[in-house]
Amino acid sequence: MAPRRDQLQRLINSFKFTNAKAAYRPLADLLHDHLPELPSNVRIIPVPTVSAHVRQRGYDHMLLIARRLGRQRRLRVDTSLQRATSTMQRGAGKRQRTQQAKVAFTCSRPLDPDAIYLLIDDVVTTGATVKYAAQTLRDAGAITIWVASISRQPLD
Repeated sequence: MAPRRDQLQRLINSFKFTNAKAAYRPLADLLHDHLPELPSNVRIIPVPTVSAHVRQRGYDHMLLIARRLGRQRRLRVDTSLQRATSTMQRGAGKRQRTQQAKVAFTCSRPLDPDAIYLLIDDVVTTGATVKYAAQTLRDAGAITIWVASISRQPLD
């Protein structure tokens, strides 16, 4: 996980905020290049994007990254994790982010306890999103959950 600054910040921002859809390729490639070899029973779970952002952009940015990474690693992408709310973390403080993340996710089906779930996100700020997304996966039956993020950005 690299700091979100300089070229990486510009790439992520253009991907998320100016519809630079093709940026998913180098972002997925960063994950691919920095992740260790993974067992074949790993399922990639993208942190789902708020539906308003999907409509605005025309794509779910993390799903694009997950699909490319899945092809590169020959791993299954699992979209069982879904948004239960439409709240957005951008601009929110730590307390608000935590409260929002606690109720932000649902799982559409029971999960295989023998699979390993790799939860991926583009930016980790407070960790609340990945913490509660992982808890939702655990509540649905996942036992082994790993987390990977492209970047980190401490909350100022």
